[in-house]
Amino acid sequence: MQQQKRQPELVEGNLPVFVFPTELIFYADDQSTHKQVLTLYNPYEFALKFKVLCTTPNKYAVVDAAGAVKPQCCVDIVIRHRDVRASHYGVIDKFRLQVSEQSQRKALGRKEIIATLLPSAKEQQQKEEEEKRIKEHLTESVFFEQTLCQPENRTASSGPSLLTVFLGIVCIAALMLPTLGEMESLVPLYLHLSVNQKLVAAYVLDLKNSHTKLILLSHYLAEIRS
Repeated sequence: MQQQKRQPELVEGNLPVFVFPTELIFYADDQSTHKQVLTLYNPYEFALKFKVLCTTPNKYAVVDAAGAVKPQCCVDIVIRHRDVRASHYGVIDKFRLQVSEQSQRKALGRKEIIATLLPSAKEQQQKEEEEKRIKEHLTESVFFEQTLCQPENRTASSGPSLLTVFLGIVCIAALMLPTLGEMESLVPLYLHLSVNQKLVAAYVLDLKNSHTKLILLSHYLAEIRS
């Protein structure tokens, strides 16, 4: 005996609802936009009934606010804005489209569509273009600012290395130590440096004080003569 194929039980509120568009924009200066069309699609293998709800029903007229959609078909829902005035500019209203099986009352799925009234299509287009230009300008500004900052960062980080600083400290310490032959110094004898060693330290430091170099050279010549 062939078993009858049973349709899976549908959970309330979990059925996806396919509607286009998901946003309605009305322009006060363009009467052709005062009428918008919502298209509800039914991709399922069973018929659906629908109902259109609104947060501000006094501002809109919905043609066929309730009806049915055959399996794998679609239906158009016409929405007219009937209260076009400046006090409503920019106000966001919402429509809710509920669908259910024809034999049941519980809503299997729902979809919300926002609706907005704007003063002018041209003003909106100009505003979007201006926002686009501002974003592009900010992007370029950030790019150029980073490009200009990079050489400064390199210049700031191009100071002497730790090795150079350490070498300079060692050379300065070498010049401050006593020279070989000085008997009155309290520094241990093994820390006494020769004139040659001090000359090397002086030239490593590249001292600009020629007087210091002359003194070291005179000590060196005296050592040779002796």
